[in-house]
Amino acid sequence: MAHNASMEEFETLLNESLEMDTPDEGSVVKGKVIAIEAGQAIIDVGYKMEGRVDLKEFANPGEAPEIAVGDEVEVFLRAAENSRGEAVISREMARREEAWDRLEKAYADEERVDGAIFGRVKGGFTVDLGGAVAFLPGSQVDVRPVRDAGPLMGLKQPFQILKMDRRRGNIVVSRRAILEESRAEQRAEVISQLTEGDTVDGVVKNITEYGAFVDLGGVDGLLHVTDMAWRRVNHPSEILSIGETVKVQVIKINKETHRISLGMKQLQEDPWDLVAAKYPLASVHTGRVTNITDYGAFVELEPGVEGLVHVSEMSWTKKNVHPGKIVSTSQEVEVMVLEIDQAKRRVSLGLKQTQRNPWEVFAETHPVGTEVEGEVKNITEFGLFIGLPGDIDGMVHLSDLSWDERGEEAIQNYKKGDIVKAVVSEVDVEKERISLSIKALDGDPFADAVGGVKRGSIITVEVTSIEDGGIEVQYDGLKSFIRRSDLSRDRSEQRPERFTVGDKVDVRVTNVDSKTRRLGLSIKAREIAEEKEAVQQYGSSDSGASLGDILGAALKGDDDKG
Repeated sequence: MAHNASMEEFETLLNESLEMDTPDEGSVVKGKVIAIEAGQAIIDVGYKMEGRVDLKEFANPGEAPEIAVGDEVEVFLRAAENSRGEAVISREMARREEAWDRLEKAYADEERVDGAIFGRVKGGFTVDLGGAVAFLPGSQVDVRPVRDAGPLMGLKQPFQILKMDRRRGNIVVSRRAILEESRAEQRAEVISQLTEGDTVDGVVKNITEYGAFVDLGGVDGLLHVTDMAWRRVNHPSEILSIGETVKVQVIKINKETHRISLGMKQLQEDPWDLVAAKYPLASVHTGRVTNITDYGAFVELEPGVEGLVHVSEMSWTKKNVHPGKIVSTSQEVEVMVLEIDQAKRRVSLGLKQTQRNPWEVFAETHPVGTEVEGEVKNITEFGLFIGLPGDIDGMVHLSDLSWDERGEEAIQNYKKGDIVKAVVSEVDVEKERISLSIKALDGDPFADAVGGVKRGSIITVEVTSIEDGGIEVQYDGLKSFIRRSDLSRDRSEQRPERFTVGDKVDVRVTNVDSKTRRLGLSIKAREIAEEKEAVQQYGSSDSGASLGDILGAALKGDDDKG
């Protein structure tokens, strides 16, 4: 019995000894390099267990392995014995386990970790973090897109762990976060040394449509296109190129966003200081068209001084036309200074003022009564528009087309493009209006017919028609109508039928209307006038002599004179 007890004790002690000395499979154990042969290191991991590890597992990416006989190393025991009686060990797996412990602590403490980019995969790169492999997304490589990652491969550098999952073996890192942090520190340091108004040198780093980014030594400032020069700059590339060193002034620093606004023109003399003296009102200057808009054209008088020629000041004659139809970009033009607003830095210019008002010129060269010739430019419901010298138009009103036809009928005789003659009847320079008359070319038949006839004249007319309300007569081709009430002084004689067509009748002119082109005629007025004249000559109505006696004496006197 005692013998059996001692044997059991011995087995227990032996098992405890074996358990103490024999490491568990799947754990990291310490070993010693006892030999290096055939590209492998032979490692004694204790308890007479040896294993082999490829030398490359002892090398960092892009580096030669650093291992020698006698070195103590940690390896991962995958199996205590293989078919050859050797332990199956891995330095790489040991490094991975060790690395995961270290990385989890760094992730928890938000610390940076060192690693090296060693491969390219879809969407990014692989990074060795000292035994653990992490994924570096393409967007996290740099603050700006990287076209060639070659120079970064194999380079030991810091990374920030963004996400990690040990169970799945996933780690995501960022190089960009490190760069942004260091840039922020650098920016803060540079900005702390800058003050608004400072003049500094910088290097043009990038050019955009709206300006250029200038590197001031670790921090970028924006040089806006409007602050590059006093003159208009259409695109920053006109005056800057990438890599160029420029002198700039710090205009504004935003301490919160670390944004810096820069200017170049602020270091040059402001041309507006001399504008009022150099460009007095009503003075004429030559400038260059720099920009054309719907409402006018901008003209550069000198670099940094631009004025606007409003569309209404561009041409005397071209109304409602786009400025681009009158001038073109880069064209040199003569302009007149109309107004200067120093506070708003605006100059109002006029293009048409450098030429004489064509209506004034026309009025001087074509006084009323002058005959002109031109093309029918337009036909409207109220007349014709005729093209005249000086690129202006004159209008022939419907009433000035013909003596004989109504205007609506006469206008049918014309079409656009016809060359016609007319007489200038009125020029209104202020209203820019010229009135013409085509019918005046033939003189005025009414004026010719009435000649010296005026109100009160006695003329002889011929009866051309008998109407119920009176008679139609004509005088030298002009027709007039004598109403029934004007046919006689006596009511009993106011009968149209007592006249016949062709009768010659003496009448008194009661009205000469040149507008309606009519003569007012009356037999009754002639009789009354004759009676008054007879009374004045041969007696008065108070003398007792009868009217018949007076008229008889008057007629006898006429006979005696004859």
